[in-house]
Amino acid sequence: MSWVGQWRNQFGSIVEITNDAEHRIEGTFRTALEDSGFYGQEVRILGIHQGDCISFAAGGRGAAGDLLVSYTGLLRNGRMETLWYVVADAAFSVTKADAPGEVKKLSWWRAITTNADTFVRVARTTR
Repeated sequence: MSWVGQWRNQFGSIVEITNDAEHRIEGTFRTALEDSGFYGQEVRILGIHQGDCISFAAGGRGAAGDLLVSYTGLLRNGRMETLWYVVADAAFSVTKADAPGEVKKLSWWRAITTNADTFVRVARTTR
């Protein structure tokens, strides 16, 4: 089974795997979500796969600072079913109404976000 190709999740974000040789994953990730710290970036992904299991990660810098995302999942019924974690170093904070926002480092318990995404392979068009 080849992991190579474009995969789109339920929100329109794209993982493009360009190489899966020797159980390694290489490619790029572009989020479709405007409220993501990764929005507007194409970030490099690196990871591993073993059979129907896959894991990959990416790092970037958003408006509030550094962040990482990692995906781990399985191929089931032609879909890449994943759980993900985002760790963000900082976030914008407003202490009172009408005050300007400022970037503040996050406490450990506040720095992690997790959820699940389902990716489907994007069909290649022929010309």
